[in-house]
Amino acid sequence: MLETAMELFNQQGYHGTGVNQVLSESAAPRGSLYFHFPGGKQQLAAEAVAASGRQVGELLALVLADVAEPREAVAAIVGHFERALVESDFRRGCPVATVALEASAESPEVRSACGGAYGLWQEQLAERFRGWGITEARADELAVVALSLIEGALLLCKVRRDVAPLRTTGEQLTALLEAARTEAN
Repeated sequence: MLETAMELFNQQGYHGTGVNQVLSESAAPRGSLYFHFPGGKQQLAAEAVAASGRQVGELLALVLADVAEPREAVAAIVGHFERALVESDFRRGCPVATVALEASAESPEVRSACGGAYGLWQEQLAERFRGWGITEARADELAVVALSLIEGALLLCKVRRDVAPLRTTGEQLTALLEAARTEAN
């Protein structure tokens, strides 16, 4: 049920996803929703966002651990999201953003889950940037910039049904990171 909810919230957002659809597509019995998620849709959304955040965090950890250069890391991240966009006919993007835009003002639980996911990713990026010799303060700033650039690019890609914004963002982010690395050394 959680996997189904993760996919539906990613593609349809908070308001576009109903608990009946989650139950139907996951083939879960009706009673199981409130057994596992007594807080209803808000709890289900919060847990789905948190799980999606962890999945992306695991992907980032793998990608960032295996690359020595900013260009390689950015290319791997951009490539992952580009494939997800194209393979889903631009229905998938960031698994947190759609829910964050719709429900974070309404639900402290959902807002907290979104903030936790973004915080995890930001810290992972900053840690890797520091590993490339970028100063701590600059790495923290660049992690915010990187996350913001990628999130914005994913939104533009979905609206335009084109991966060009993500590719451009990747090129510019690479240039920023390489410049920061040069400054630090």
